[in-house]
Amino acid sequence: MIARLAGVSVPTVSRVINGRSDVSPQTRERVEELLTRHGYRRRPPSMRASSGLVDLVFNDLDSPWAVEIIRGVEDVAHAAGIGTVVSAIHRRTSAAKQWLENLRTRSTEGVIFVTSTLEPPLQAELRRLNIPVVIVDPAGVPPQEAPTIGATNWAGALRATEYLIGLGHTRIGFIAGPPQLMCSRARIDGYRAALEAAGITFDDKLVYLGNFYHEAGFSGGSQLLRLPDPPTAIFASSDQMALGVYEAIRRRGLRVADDISVVGFDDLPEVRWCSPPLTTVRQPLAEMGLLAARTVLRLAQGEKVESPRLELATELVVRDSAAAPRR
Repeated sequence: MIARLAGVSVPTVSRVINGRSDVSPQTRERVEELLTRHGYRRRPPSMRASSGLVDLVFNDLDSPWAVEIIRGVEDVAHAAGIGTVVSAIHRRTSAAKQWLENLRTRSTEGVIFVTSTLEPPLQAELRRLNIPVVIVDPAGVPPQEAPTIGATNWAGALRATEYLIGLGHTRIGFIAGPPQLMCSRARIDGYRAALEAAGITFDDKLVYLGNFYHEAGFSGGSQLLRLPDPPTAIFASSDQMALGVYEAIRRRGLRVADDISVVGFDDLPEVRWCSPPLTTVRQPLAEMGLLAARTVLRLAQGEKVESPRLELATELVVRDSAAAPRR
């Protein structure tokens, strides 16, 4: 009836009801007036029908780290009988705009962003569309209303550095992640805190700014090993960078653990099979994805989240890539 009175199609009325933006202002106003006149009430979020989809948005997908997050989200989605739409926006404004346009054309239970900063226009549009948001490892300060899921990055880095100090290392190189990410800053702070607690002076010549990928680990490891007084151990703040350090050590004719100790961060599945198996800080990536999916589905049903900022525990996994220094 509303469609007939407004002189529009039924799908157009549906788009107005669901808050879609692809309706002209004049048409929206006419339909809204008729809905109000005829006593139509929108269902609250807690009673809306399930869309059968949840969105998972990464900046990049070229990392096994992302696969672990996806695995956790998929476990929850499969159990709930819904699908997962995985997108990569590659830190480009144009890609983010295209993703948002695609989102407007379909319904979704909610969106999980990974290592992202939600710009105010995007926040406003998602709020207007009444789409709940959860952020895994936020890049910057997250919006107050968006729950976040992270890990104890500071404590994990502290423990890894303490472990190397306990083996007798005093010159410990550090390969950091992107400085704009909160998790990167927490890891370098944990590294510094362990040095200071042990009475070891922080030396910025032993720090290399990386990006979490193999190439940065190789470049950083090569630079650190070329120093006049090179480190006896290198702590890379991602497993991929730690494996890049392995290659830098090999190319200098040295051996991991025997000549240079190496510790990583993440505990990706493949690091237990490298030679030697990598000592690393386990970050519960799949569990983070799992908890993010559970949280966004609860929000989609109108439930309240008791703890909007959650950090899952990290732990040091000792294998064979670190030993006491020879010098």
